[in-house]
Amino acid sequence: MSRRYLGAVPDSYHHGDLPAALRAATAELVTERGPTGFSLREVARRAGVSHAAPAHHFGDAKGLLTSVAIEGFQKLADALTEATEGIDDAALRLTACGRAYVRTAQAFPGHFGVIFQEDMVDPTNQEWLEAGLSAYMVLYETISVVRDQLNPSLDVDTAATLSWAAMQGLVVLASKLTVVAKSTGAEVVPLDDLIERFTRITIEGMRAR
Repeated sequence: MSRRYLGAVPDSYHHGDLPAALRAATAELVTERGPTGFSLREVARRAGVSHAAPAHHFGDAKGLLTSVAIEGFQKLADALTEATEGIDDAALRLTACGRAYVRTAQAFPGHFGVIFQEDMVDPTNQEWLEAGLSAYMVLYETISVVRDQLNPSLDVDTAATLSWAAMQGLVVLASKLTVVAKSTGAEVVPLDDLIERFTRITIEGMRAR
């Protein structure tokens, strides 16, 4: 059991926020073992509560994982909103989106380990759908700025989807990029610089011809 959860989770419980403590324990467990290593009994053990407590609050494993996924999307939406606030330039705004997305994923790997796992969460949950849409709309609005500034005929839906896929791809590949670069003799590029380079290429591809 991690030292953090020896103190933080019981404190949260005694202050009446057991659901938050259970989500935190779940995120830690998913970070360590991946989504398939998750179990309600282990979450309860880490939180220092009865093994029946998670089911009492969330119904079942899918309910708890869905709650963690919702929290993850909320964290992402907040990070994207904060990163892009006050930025008018399309390229700078898209770069800020990319950096905020990757940094949030790296800061909360347990949440990102489940937010897209539709076989493990309830994809019909309205709160999950709305939280995901809230995060997506920040990117959509950014791509709309690209359209307004650089290409009035830009397909915003397609461009936003591709940009989201690219950012998630960087999250998945981040730990492997240095290994690949060294094995191929390519330049090892810091992740922030790589995001900026990628954004530059993306922006050029979106410009009106």
